Amino acid sequence: MTRVLLVDDDTELTAMLVDYLSGAGFRVDARAAIGAGTSALREAARQGAPYELAVLDVMLPDGDGLAFCRALRSDADSALAELGVVMLTARGDETDRVVGLELGADDYVAKPFHPRELLARIRAVLRRRAAGAPRGDVLRFGRLEIDRGARLARIDGEERPLTAMQFDLLLALAEGAGRVLTRDAIMQKLRGQDLEAFARGVDVHVARLRAALEDDPKHPRRILTVRGVGYVFASKQDDEARGGR
Repeated sequence: MTRVLLVDDDTELTAMLVDYLSGAGFRVDARAAIGAGTSALREAARQGAPYELAVLDVMLPDGDGLAFCRALRSDADSALAELGVVMLTARGDETDRVVGLELGADDYVAKPFHPRELLARIRAVLRRRAAGAPRGDVLRFGRLEIDRGARLARIDGEERPLTAMQFDLLLALAEGAGRVLTRDAIMQKLRGQDLEAFARGVDVHVARLRAALEDDPKHPRRILTVRGVGYVFASKQDDEARGGR
């Protein structure tokens, strides 16, 4: 049974979500504060039965859910860095949404929302994280290697840390190398279902990908913008043509 940690101080919402998600087959552990959520995550990891996903409210009584997300992603060697993260916010502010994605959240849901929407988002994140070809199935583009089975990206053999969504975005672009993908098409690939395009979110993740993979993110050679349309992954990259310089 998939374990989900829910961190939200709204007791009525929490009770409803625990009931709804439990009915959908998840084991849900609810906490009302960041400190309690952090303790639960660490204890579960220590016991060898870690959570697979956390649902975090942005505004919590003892701190900021965004800071919590940042802390999770900051330690690349920790198993918690691989935790799926869905952020919740009552404000619905685009700035919150963009910041959350920049900090490594896999998805974002604005309150009020129907629990069915949150369930769909959770399943989509888990599906993306579980997806992958057999180990050893590696795409190579010059100095860049994309290991679909291990879900890793490497440049010159050095692993580059990516969130689950960033890796899936990279894979979607790379598997369509040389073809332009619109933002709508990208989001449909990532979510696995026909949801409203989250265009700004795609731009954020592309920017993060460029920062992780490009020699000069301001002048990208791998992930190129097609103005007014979307993005294209260069099938032949300049660093290969320049002999790996």
